[in-house]
Amino acid sequence: MRNLTALFVALFLIVLGFLLISFIPKPNQNAFPVKYGVSFSPRYARYLKLDFQKTFLQILDELKVKNFRLPTYWTSLQSQEGKYDFSETDFMIDEAGKRGARIILVVGARQPRWPECHYPDWAKKLSVSSRQQKTLEFVGKVVERYKDSSAIWAYQVENEPFAWWFGENCDPPDAKFLQSEVDLVKKLDPKKPIVITDSGELGFWVESISNADILGSSVYRKSYNTVLHAHIPYPFPVSYYQLKANLVKKLPGQQNKKILITELQAEPWLSGTGGEEATPLGQARLFTLEEFKNNLEFVKKIGFEEDYLWGVEWWYFMKENGYSEYLEYAKELFK
Repeated sequence: MRNLTALFVALFLIVLGFLLISFIPKPNQNAFPVKYGVSFSPRYARYLKLDFQKTFLQILDELKVKNFRLPTYWTSLQSQEGKYDFSETDFMIDEAGKRGARIILVVGARQPRWPECHYPDWAKKLSVSSRQQKTLEFVGKVVERYKDSSAIWAYQVENEPFAWWFGENCDPPDAKFLQSEVDLVKKLDPKKPIVITDSGELGFWVESISNADILGSSVYRKSYNTVLHAHIPYPFPVSYYQLKANLVKKLPGQQNKKILITELQAEPWLSGTGGEEATPLGQARLFTLEEFKNNLEFVKKIGFEEDYLWGVEWWYFMKENGYSEYLEYAKELFK
């Protein structure tokens, strides 16, 4: 009996394996040009003790980057209830627009970079339902201000909104509330598509793509594991991302939706525990130039046509500290 059960399980796994393989596309023999961009955070630039305006202009004029994913931090734009200061975002959108750059503008409370959920202090004191209402008001103000900008081609609503395991003091994922944000943005600016992002490694993508016109995925190759207290390479092959893309595109109504990479790891994943990794030398050892290059080759094989690199601020930080090779490599990439 046990032998029959084992045989049945083995046959089931073999059949399942063949079915899954059938969903994986064959490698594209006709290479197409990949459109590269960067995610830029003025908050992170300041954390690295960089002048965020100077750095942003260098990215535009030295790197010649033409594709950006830019945040609208609630903590910066409305640090006091009822008082808005759009100067930070105005600067980035205006300067990018002057140079013909394209922007995915992130709206909502959950934004790229730690702590993920960027609630101003006054909003942290509210109930979840009251905070959601204030979030909608904030999103509406942002979209109303920038909807006429020719530089903005898409809105990303929240950042990895279903990643319940990541972020500090975040409200629980709420698909109904996310839909209300998407509906609001579409009402205010119906011509631009909506991007919803998800973890490429740990997310299922199903809820995210169903709320989106475009799905954005992360691609990380090495992260810090807080349980093992060690930096661990992710084991996922190229086919893992291709399989997930094919599976979600088989869902009703999702067949023609675009998938892009909104966070491609191009900097080290720091543990925040200090020690050697707090130094530029330690970070250079933790994320080598060879790893940078390998990550680029990895995403080329995945086959998504638009990839936004994660870590541009760090390249400039490293240059300031005697490690210019990351920035020099990026210059070649963006030529």
